[in-house]
Order: sequence, then structure tokens, then C-alpha cells
Amino acid sequence: MFKILSKFTRKSLSEPDDALLSLFGAVPTVSGVTVTAASALRVPAVASAVRLISEAVADLDVLVKRVGTDGAETEEKSHPLLGILRGEANDWTDGFTFIRDLMIDALTRDEGGLAYVNRVNGRVVEVIRYAPGAISVDYDPLTLEPTYRLQGAPIPSQNVVHLRSPFGRAPLSLAREAIALATVLERHGSKLFGNGARPSGLLKFPKGMGEEAVKRAREGWRQTHENGDTGRTAILYDDADFVPLTFNSVDAQYLELRTFQIVEIARAFRVPPSMIYELSRATWSNAEQMNLEFLTYCLDPWIKAMEGALRRALFMADERAKYAIRFDRDDLTRADLATRSMAINSLIASRVLNPNEGREWLGLDPYEGGDEYANPNTGSSQPNEASPIKSDEGEDGTE
Repeated sequence: MFKILSKFTRKSLSEPDDALLSLFGAVPTVSGVTVTAASALRVPAVASAVRLISEAVADLDVLVKRVGTDGAETEEKSHPLLGILRGEANDWTDGFTFIRDLMIDALTRDEGGLAYVNRVNGRVVEVIRYAPGAISVDYDPLTLEPTYRLQGAPIPSQNVVHLRSPFGRAPLSLAREAIALATVLERHGSKLFGNGARPSGLLKFPKGMGEEAVKRAREGWRQTHENGDTGRTAILYDDADFVPLTFNSVDAQYLELRTFQIVEIARAFRVPPSMIYELSRATWSNAEQMNLEFLTYCLDPWIKAMEGALRRALFMADERAKYAIRFDRDDLTRADLATRSMAINSLIASRVLNPNEGREWLGLDPYEGGDEYANPNTGSSQPNEASPIKSDEGEDGTE
């Protein structure tokens, strides 16, 4: 019996294994760097990608729409939830900050973005994003149905906003190795230049020098050229020669590696490298296409996941068939004013839109008679009701 028990090892915080480290979000990497959510965000490329996605989603206008029996959606401009999603999620958090931080949690933490919906008599009064770890989630091993606890106390799943990441792992977690390598490269560069590990040049003395002479020459050179007073003329003696050091091919590969890690991190978060300011391959012609790909392949899936998470938690089961939460994507696809004007004019001329619908795209109020579908360029208007034709003749035909 003793031999069987001796095969088991006890785990403690003094000697944590990988499983215990992962529990606290600190998983060691091959490079030896431990990557956590906090340390990863100190890598500029990671912080830029997380801010790009989270702020882009939070910046969109949130809409509450009523879903008809035919599937058509109409906007509910006075729904009570708009005060929470657009105004204040709670007494200390505005709607923009709430959605942004929920998105950040989903991008950086494997458990996803979690928030508690506080209801009073069935009515949503506030939504609270607690500190990471306050709300825990467990899954049924067979059905994967989640159960939630708030500081250890069970809470109904109906009252939890849960924004999940693909694969059940956050993009930051899946990119730990790439982030660790970027950290190693940055540390190497900091030590190389910050501590003067790489000298700017060499002093060569063909005749050789004694220990005391070397100390005097070194002290004199430092006083003249390394005290912050640059631009002085170098004076050499005893046939000394100064040989400057320049970057070689290995140094160039170091710079290429740093650039590649930025692209690798951008790939992990599915954002175009140009949008996190890696502009080596960006041109005016492909920047617009990359912005469109960012919306289609990166942002839109997150937006749909956010819409579904908010709809499930903010509406009761009998309300979900009647209401939906939508993010207005027009701001993301909005072109410059000249391009938008040409597109709206073309749609009105082809009778796809009426003038009032075009004005709504521009944020303008409708005007009377603007609901008519007509081509203003040809004057081929077909009024709904025929207007009486006035003439100078009387009813009997006499003038």
C-alpha cells in the first residue's frame, strides 16, 4: 500500500506544475518566459490588437430591434435596455466601457468575458463586470452546459453575460509562444542598447599598452566622449586607431525577427498588420481591402457573438423571439462623403432607396414626400394619388 501511494506526488504553490500555473494564467513557454494577460499586454503589438478590436466593437451604436413574425426587424428607439447599453451599465461604468472591457476579457482570458445581470422584479436594472476570477464557470462533461458561481455562490445562467472565445481559448492564450518570443527579442534589444552591451567602436593600439596606460586612456576617452557632451573632436595618441562598429547581417536578421513577430501576433488576433502599425507592406491600394477583411473576418464574428451573448442574458426566454440586439455596422463601412453621396444617389435613382432612407444614412431628418420611390434624374415620378389638373377653363369648358 505504501508503494502505491509513493507513486503520487503532492502539488503545492512552492513547486507548481504546468496545470497549476495555467490555473493562475501563468503558463511557461518554450523560451522560458511566463506569459500572463498582464505581461502580454506590455508587448505593444498585443496591446494594439486588443485595443483595436475591443474599441471598434464598443464604438458601434447599439440597437434594440423588435422581430416580427415574418422575421423583419424594426428599431425600438425607447426600449429600457438602451439606457444600460448606451448610457450607464451601472452607477460606475458607462455602456462604452462595459462593452469594451467585456471584449478585452474575451480576447485575453480563456474563460471569456463574464458579467452579472442584476434584475429587480424581472427587470434589468444594471449589468456588472466583476474583477476577473470573481465569476467562475464549469461545464457539464457531456452536454457542455455551463454553470456559474459568483464568489463561490451559484447564480442562474440567465443572469450571466458570457462572451466566449473560439476553441474555448482566448487568442492571447493561443499565441503565448509568439508573444513570449516577441518579449525575448524586446528584452534582448533593451539590454543590448540600454546597458551599453554593444560598444560603439574600438580603440586599437598597435604598440601595446600596460595596465596603467590602458586605465588612463580609457578614463580620458570616457571623460571626453561619454559624458553626454557629444560632438567633440577625438584626439588619439601612440598610433591609436578608432574602429566604429556597424550592424551586420545578424543584426539585420534580429530586426526582421522583430517585424515577423508583429505579423505573427496580428495573425493570431486576425487583424491586418497595417492596423497595428506594421506598414512595411501597406500601400494605398491594399489598405482599404485590408480594412474590409478586418470587418469581415475578424470584427463581424466577434460582433455576432456579442449580440448573441447580450440577447441571451438581457432578455428572458419568452422575450428572445420578440427582440434582438444589433450593433450598427454602418460606421465601419462608411466611406468618405463624396463616395457615400454617389452611392446614395445611385440607389435612389434605381429606386432601391427613397430619399428619406438615404437621408437616414446621413443622419438627417426625413421630409414630407421623401418616402416616394422615384428617379429624380428623369422626373419619372409616379405619385400614389393622382392630383387634379388645374386649367383656366371652367367646369363647363368655357373660359
